[in-house]
Amino acid sequence: MEFLDVVRRRKTTNGHFLPDPVSEEHQRLLMEVAGRAPSQLNSQPWRFVIIENRDTIEKVADISGSSMTEAMSNGTFFERYKPYFRFSEQEMEEKRSGMLFDKLPAPLRPFTKQVFTPRGQKLMNTLRVPQTLGEENRRLVAGAPLLLGVMLDRAEYRPGELSSFYSLFSMGAAMENVWLTTVEIGMGIQFVSFPMEVPGQWERIVELLKVPDELELMAVYRMGYLPPEQRRPAIDWSSHQRKLPSQYVYREDAETPQQGWD
Repeated sequence: MEFLDVVRRRKTTNGHFLPDPVSEEHQRLLMEVAGRAPSQLNSQPWRFVIIENRDTIEKVADISGSSMTEAMSNGTFFERYKPYFRFSEQEMEEKRSGMLFDKLPAPLRPFTKQVFTPRGQKLMNTLRVPQTLGEENRRLVAGAPLLLGVMLDRAEYRPGELSSFYSLFSMGAAMENVWLTTVEIGMGIQFVSFPMEVPGQWERIVELLKVPDELELMAVYRMGYLPPEQRRPAIDWSSHQRKLPSQYVYREDAETPQQGWD
């Protein structure tokens, strides 16, 4: 596959993976490309833990699912991220960012515009939408044949110091290498983020993965091979739109948008 085609096809996998184990060859390849990322002074601050044990994956899935249910039930998730939710193609076309919720349970569709109000939250709780989302999330994580934990060496990752920025930049570059490579080898990947949204839940995963004090667990991803046709979850979204160059590129100074590239 041509490199630029890989970049353009890169996306987050919202749906299920095939149950097939990820081959050792592909695991080694993903770790090799991660290690090829740039880092300040070649410090290579990243560390990775590959998880295939079914019991561990099930426990992470339980933590993730229950975290999603809690965050959705108490409204903190919607309040935090409401600027990024879209409920119509027109709104998505205008904003060219965020996530379009184009697949919702029938009882909820007439009330999408009220989802960020106290009445909307009460309605969602009555319809058990948070439980539906949490259970779907649990199944998605539990169905992954492989989880990837991403850690940073605390000798380099020191929040408040410049080295911390360098470390995060390097980790992002390493994970982008991994992400792009999944496109090339027919795999999908998704950030397991909800345990970070609920106090105390991320610490449970840190303990479960036996992360030592000298490392900081930064992220966990679920990964696997993609089926020929993706089955969409009960509640799903799309995020194909991207901002036009004139919305994020400037010429000569940060007050002059780039023209002619849209």
